[in-house]
Amino acid sequence: MNDLVQCINLHKSYMTKKALQNVNLNFQKGKIIGLLGPNGSGKTTLMKIIADLHKQSAGEISICGEKPSHKTREYVAYMPTENFIYGWMRVKEAVEFYAEMYADFEKERALELLSFMEIDLKQKVSSLSTGQRARLKVTLIISRRAKIYMLDEPLNGLDPISRSKIKECIIDQFDSEGVMIISTHLVNEIEQILDEVVFLNHGEVILEGETENLRVQRGKSLEEIYKEVYGHA
Repeated sequence: MNDLVQCINLHKSYMTKKALQNVNLNFQKGKIIGLLGPNGSGKTTLMKIIADLHKQSAGEISICGEKPSHKTREYVAYMPTENFIYGWMRVKEAVEFYAEMYADFEKERALELLSFMEIDLKQKVSSLSTGQRARLKVTLIISRRAKIYMLDEPLNGLDPISRSKIKECIIDQFDSEGVMIISTHLVNEIEQILDEVVFLNHGEVILEGETENLRVQRGKSLEEIYKEVYGHA
């Protein structure tokens, strides 16, 4: 199956606020996909529906050919923007915790990545810098053997070294049998690694396609297209 995520006429509302409107998307294996748009455009909402943390208001979504459920959560490794690792833990304990939580977690892979990320296993999570904590979060997510990886704003607010480490980790560890979905508004930092992009605005898909095709068609970089689409947002 090539389509790991399929959305058909997907809608999501919170009371009177429309978070997603008529979203039709297919995410195929072997792709690194960028969900692009300013804050409030619907990126996180879409990710949470894929992760079965939120339910759509209307429309259909399938994950590896199945409706979202407790079972499909096993296919998805999702990194939210929030800190989800207990501050009192040491890094080594966080690794052990993930190994117990997820059957597909590869501990040896995590330890190798932590070495690359230059994070000491003995450090307390609460003592890590913002950049180090972000590197730890990405390491834990990517160390799972999932089908669908989702990173919500993985580079936001980070120093250049942390951004570089995370991008290198994504490229080196990407599994061509899976799909990597990355939400961001820092387009210039990540456009080089994206195979496809989806531009969202007010919950609607306003532009999508293969990254290189869009660059050629418009004669612009992805960052320039972003500024054009969102009015220099």
